[in-house]
Amino acid sequence: MMPRPPRGVVVYPSPEGRAAAPGAGRLGMRLFLLSLGVLFAAGLVAFWVVRARAEYWPPIGAPALPRMLLLSTALAAAASGAVQAGLVAIRRGNEPALSRSLAAALLLAVAFLGCQAVAWLGFFDRATFARHLYGFTFYALTGLHALHVLGGIVALVVVAIRARLGKYSWAQHAAVRSTAAYWHFLGVVWLVIYATLALAS
Repeated sequence: MMPRPPRGVVVYPSPEGRAAAPGAGRLGMRLFLLSLGVLFAAGLVAFWVVRARAEYWPPIGAPALPRMLLLSTALAAAASGAVQAGLVAIRRGNEPALSRSLAAALLLAVAFLGCQAVAWLGFFDRATFARHLYGFTFYALTGLHALHVLGGIVALVVVAIRARLGKYSWAQHAAVRSTAAYWHFLGVVWLVIYATLALAS
């Protein structure tokens, strides 16, 4: 079903006299996110298996969970919110607001990775890493998420460039919708990962 146009927008019929048939984009995106959900769920299950089998957790003398992760959490939520704001804007036919929101989301996403890098450097302890899986599981979970954030940044760059070129409208913005769904997914996954690490520690 085609969305209704914003107020004041005049819609002219296509040369064929009908709207283009919707594609399989939404279903494909749902299947993609489902597969990623299974991947992250497997990683979390593996984490808890390792945690349950460990005699002690965390090991004595190991670094505490970096406080920088709190800032990372706030940035992840803000990036997701910025992409959503862009989606709302283009649904209303506001193309300039879409470009601004995507640019803000891109900056927030890069800042998120920057905070993660600082947290990784501060958390690393060679002695702990060599004798216990505590450090390995931290880097495995956060690193897996970071790789998917990198993919999300690439998607944001592409969508932001296309938005600047005026490629999206209130009726044609499937890529914006898919990018928003992906970033919401990343935000939720990060909250689960952070909660898991905090509870386990």
